Amino acid sequence: MGNTIRALVAFIPTDRCQNYVVRDLREMPLDRMVDLSGNRLRRFPVHVCSFQALVKLYLSDNHLDSLPPELGQLQNLQILALDFNDFKALPQVVCTLKQLCILYLGNNKLCDLPRELSLLQNLRTLWVEANYLAQLPDVVCELHLLKTLHAGSNALRLLPGQLQRLRELRTIWLSGNLLTDFPTVLLHMPSLEVIDVDWNSIRYFPSLAHLSSLKLVIYDHNPCRNAPKVAKGVRRVGRWAEETPEPDPRKARRYALAREESQEAQALAQPLPLPPTSSRGASVIGQCQRPNSSIFRTHLH
Repeated sequence: MGNTIRALVAFIPTDRCQNYVVRDLREMPLDRMVDLSGNRLRRFPVHVCSFQALVKLYLSDNHLDSLPPELGQLQNLQILALDFNDFKALPQVVCTLKQLCILYLGNNKLCDLPRELSLLQNLRTLWVEANYLAQLPDVVCELHLLKTLHAGSNALRLLPGQLQRLRELRTIWLSGNLLTDFPTVLLHMPSLEVIDVDWNSIRYFPSLAHLSSLKLVIYDHNPCRNAPKVAKGVRRVGRWAEETPEPDPRKARRYALAREESQEAQALAQPLPLPPTSSRGASVIGQCQRPNSSIFRTHLH
């Protein structure tokens, strides 16, 4: 299974891990894969760059915040995993690896992506989830062969209109962002098969019935009062998902009203302040009896 170096180095002090890894990587793995995930690395072992036929390189779950320019020697690399590290900016050398098909950048500290990322025209999958992106970088819209985009758990409020240039895009994951409206640009992308907008703040969903390739839409955990209308055979995950083709508007209104009443009831059920005490120190319970909050909530519901 490739050159996988794992739990043993967890017992070696961090300042000695580097030498251990370099010493263990003397020969090119037969499957052309190196996995250095979870080794607490703070510096990339430059010796790996001598394996110029390398196809897969996994550096996940370390403490890396930079990469050496020698990494550019790995021109056959197709998969690069840099997720769960400490990158505040994507190292420029990554943008020179023009054979990359899959790039994992999730769970770092990225606020943007460099313009040079557009050089990776073979990229099919890009994961940038759980970073600090307040907007989707425009350069993503220049990756014309991109099929899967995972941008969940950021701070996105909208998507750029240029996203519809990605005619090959099939799957887009946007869960856990700050979307208040369903991204209009997605309505003009008929090749999409999977749309995930779970855990946002979307209140209304437009019809998605015209998206002929759509297979799955995940819209749960939004304060919506309707479900997106979809074509026959499309799976929906969210409130009213089992109703076809869309929920009865009267049910939606009743649900919203019941939810508001429930919130009001919970507010009323908060414990009242303790009554004042008399001069003898006894509580004036007879004059101001505090109700049992759990019973009070039960009767209100």
